[in-house]
Amino acid sequence: MLLGDIIRLNGRKTPEKIAVIAGDSIVTFGELNDRMLQVANAMLQLASPGDRIAVLAENVPEYVEMYYGVPTAGMALTFLNYRLHPKEWAWILNNAEATVLVIQAKFVEQVEPLLATMPTVQHVVVIGETTSDTQVSYADVVGAAAAQEPDLDVDEDSTAWLLYTSGTTGFPKGAMLSHRNLIVAALNSVIEYEPQPDERALIAFPLCHVSGYAVPVNHFRGGRVVLTPMFEPGLWMQLVDEHQITGTSMAPTMLNFILQHPKVNDFELTSLRGIGYGAAAMPVEILRAAIARFGPIVYSGFGMTELGGNVLTFPKAAHARAIDGEEHLLSSCGTPMVLADVKVVDEQMVECPPGVVGEMVIRGEQVLLGYFRNEEGTNRAFEDGWFHTGDMARRDEEGFFYIVDRMKDMIITGGENVYSREVEEVLYLHPAVSEAAVVGVPDVMWGEKVTAIVVLRAGMSATEAEIIAVSRDNLAGFKKPKAVVFLDELPKTVSGKIIKRELRDRLAAGTLS
Repeated sequence: MLLGDIIRLNGRKTPEKIAVIAGDSIVTFGELNDRMLQVANAMLQLASPGDRIAVLAENVPEYVEMYYGVPTAGMALTFLNYRLHPKEWAWILNNAEATVLVIQAKFVEQVEPLLATMPTVQHVVVIGETTSDTQVSYADVVGAAAAQEPDLDVDEDSTAWLLYTSGTTGFPKGAMLSHRNLIVAALNSVIEYEPQPDERALIAFPLCHVSGYAVPVNHFRGGRVVLTPMFEPGLWMQLVDEHQITGTSMAPTMLNFILQHPKVNDFELTSLRGIGYGAAAMPVEILRAAIARFGPIVYSGFGMTELGGNVLTFPKAAHARAIDGEEHLLSSCGTPMVLADVKVVDEQMVECPPGVVGEMVIRGEQVLLGYFRNEEGTNRAFEDGWFHTGDMARRDEEGFFYIVDRMKDMIITGGENVYSREVEEVLYLHPAVSEAAVVGVPDVMWGEKVTAIVVLRAGMSATEAEIIAVSRDNLAGFKKPKAVVFLDELPKTVSGKIIKRELRDRLAAGTLS
């Protein structure tokens, strides 16, 4: 099965049913099927099967057309994070050797000076108004193409999406996701989460993130998706009530912003049947607040770019158990989904018994093909036939998994291992703490010094001594922060994940203040 088959099937069965809403734009499944085919044929006029077609845009309806249309042409849709620096876009475009760049008009001015450094880019296709003769209009080139099946055979094991990792630990790697990878990832969620045909999903994550796989997940059952240009808490709440949204997903930081919004109780938000969270660890205190505001409709999944979606699920029923007294479950990321094989292993690849921390490894049909033109990275990730996540985790006797930390975020101080997430959870107990990140800073005496970076809630205050005191009251002495830095905001990826590498680098350079 190919990614485009999701739209083909719905286009035949329910052509008049709404598939996508973005502002004033309303697109039916029949119309989306036609646009998908037009995109495929338009790209075949500009490039060849096997090429990479890059897209740089916010959440616009054309993005959804390309989700399906570019892979239908036998090409790989290459995602560019619109929050990156232009030089980072250039690096990805060159690494991917993209032949076509589809770009939203608002970003053209930033890219134009760098086009000479990107020799493989032969065509610049603009969503919106063109500004030079070297550009072509997306509306024109797609509108002129035929809405018919292209004359070529596409292998389900060919790359459909090429997503570059967030680069929180160095240069990004291009994760090659095949049609099969994405179909299995979507099926995994369809089976586990059971989206209904009347589903109305609000896409809060940027479409340039792997979490955009929620689009084909909802389209599988004929549900509609509503796009928001970019995440903003007030707009999110407005759209939920306006479109009677039934489901959405977001990063913990997004949910935290909504809960702290001064008008969070001015909206009804009663149409919501499910709020999924993922992309980063959820602090327990934020989770408690979410359940208190929205009720027992919260669930989560654990996944990553390389998996095309989720492989662990922590459903609403497990959350209900947690708030009914089994509070230890609140820090779990769930149990393996039906189509995924997940375990925790030690350095010799021996499976760890319950309660013992090791690395989480994964096997299944949704695991990426490999990293684009990066044999070393691919071999390292697939050591012993399993995909190595780099996440330190444990499981309990019941089979629930718990992420302890990223391997690279574990702090070794005085010979003791400190898991940063454990310290962060405690920092959130302080009522003035809005966000917190804990990193290790090189130290002559201890090897690494536990350091907390904290963002305070608006209108509230706290001292370094008060923050350290919270840790001292709840953690072993070697785990408590030795220093606290207060910031107005934390650096984040487009998916809301805190960039700890940047915090460590700025601390080392003395520029974090």
